[in-house]
Amino acid sequence: MRQTFLMKCTVCGAENYLTEKEKKNTPDRLELMKFCPKCRKQTLHKEKTKK
Repeated sequence: MRQTFLMKCTVCGAENYLTEKEKKNTPDRLELMKFCPKCRKQTLHKEKTKK
């Protein structure tokens, strides 16, 4: 069962990427280096928590 979620930039807080993962294989949050168009550089993006 795949789960979709947003990736949020840790520098500016913009939600840039919609990603999915297999929750069974990776139960912890994802942290990836991705390009942020607002910052115009590669920054750390974290999985956004659901409220």
